[in-house]
Amino acid sequence: MKKALIAAAALMVATPLTMLAAQNWDATQAATEGGHRMGNPAARTSLIAFISYSCPHCANFEAQSEGPLRLSYVQTGRVNVEVRSVIRNAIDIAATLAVECGAEDRFWGNHRAMFRAQGRWLATATAANGTQQARWRSGPFGARMRAIASDLDFYAVMEPRGYSATQLDQCLNNEAEMRRIVDTANADNLRWNIPGTPSFALNGTMLPDVHDWSALQPHLAPRGR
Repeated sequence: MKKALIAAAALMVATPLTMLAAQNWDATQAATEGGHRMGNPAARTSLIAFISYSCPHCANFEAQSEGPLRLSYVQTGRVNVEVRSVIRNAIDIAATLAVECGAEDRFWGNHRAMFRAQGRWLATATAANGTQQARWRSGPFGARMRAIASDLDFYAVMEPRGYSATQLDQCLNNEAEMRRIVDTANADNLRWNIPGTPSFALNGTMLPDVHDWSALQPHLAPRGR
């Protein structure tokens, strides 16, 4: 009888830990009012990353942080991460429309794919001639977005993600979605006074002078245990 009680007590203690270990927090994703969150929604630490897809420092942050941030912090269930777009130019709008194309469970893969390819397409953007840039700035909204996507080869970025040109065009043509993205970015800037990209807010407080993984990681280290 005593052994049975001990076994039952051990099971009661072990079950929550087993359930926590079994939860794949890295794959727990949800849209938020202003962006996209990955991780335990009830985590004691919430990180917001303000990023621009045309920002090389943001691509560097993504490359440096992806493994340690997801494995050491998000997967433990103690930290969740939310990404919010900062719109600095028309390229950011086209890239954000592409990344946010489709169901919510596609976002994080799209997000990583766009940043991994940034070195190639940003070099093309930097070398764009006057005729190309004029196509990006004039004409109907959808035509401008498609011109950017075509010139910078966003179609090649998204095709391995399962998107046809027709599917991507539907998202690039979505002017209402563009207005939502821009309005959200403007509201974020008013609220947070975003100093640059990337920038980070931890539990609702903007971190001053933190713009890369090496500066951010010490703020997270005590919270990952």
